[in-house]
Amino acid sequence: MIMPSEEGRTLSGASGPRPDHRANRFLAALEAEDFARLEPHLEAVILPRSTVLYEVGDPICYTYFPHDAIVSLVDVMADGRLAEVAMFGREGLFGLLSAFVSREAFGCYVVQIPGSASRVQLDHMHAAIQARPALQRQVLAYNEALLAQAYHTVACNAVHPVEARCCRWLLSTHDRLDQDALPLTHEFLAEMLGVQRSTVSTVLRGLQTSGLIEQRRGGIAVIDRAACECYRKIHFRFDKLLPATFADAARPGETQPAQRSRRPPPRSSCAADFVEFAWRLGANVVLLIYLPAR
Repeated sequence: MIMPSEEGRTLSGASGPRPDHRANRFLAALEAEDFARLEPHLEAVILPRSTVLYEVGDPICYTYFPHDAIVSLVDVMADGRLAEVAMFGREGLFGLLSAFVSREAFGCYVVQIPGSASRVQLDHMHAAIQARPALQRQVLAYNEALLAQAYHTVACNAVHPVEARCCRWLLSTHDRLDQDALPLTHEFLAEMLGVQRSTVSTVLRGLQTSGLIEQRRGGIAVIDRAACECYRKIHFRFDKLLPATFADAARPGETQPAQRSRRPPPRSSCAADFVEFAWRLGANVVLLIYLPAR
């Protein structure tokens, strides 16, 4: 359940080791001069689960760079139902897409996986973008990848069954974490997918029976990876636009990009809800075939 709005707790003044702002891959991929321009203005914050960082119409004051937290941009309907539009993790940033002109949030930014992040005041971010062409290019590449994510998410939600949408969501979340266990509940996953909790429970039981996930107390563990057409397209676009920041920068225990299959994304097919896909994980090759829904 979404909590009322509250800011993340600042860590900058806390005792302990200095925050590693480069835990965010977008920041880590910046040229030294670009990072030096931002670093004095960055502060580390804790983002608790279900915290709403911005609601619709809120003024955007900060750009956030997640470390291990994951944040969803959702549209809240009049009846209280949610529709997820985009997902943000360690590969990127949020609080900038609608901040160039209106400086107002056009959706609700809610923390789905708790963790830490770096943030910078919006004015400092704008100044750095204007002064550093390489930073500007990286921001534009990330915004293009976000548009592609939204485009394929809309298509997936329109033509694919809930099983496909659930797989896409779990894999997109898994990409952004250094662990196989996803600390989330059936209720929260149902909200993100816009379906009933009972529907999510049925889908997850099927995935567990197939040996793809394991449901544990307080979370879901991804055992084997398999993907639907839309997930592959989103992953391919992020890899192409942000090769230094997205998941192919090697998750622990995962093979390096050169060891993976380099097949291009499949041709679009509205007739098939899923396509054959092989994913190499460590020494194992997982092959899962989904037949078209009739």
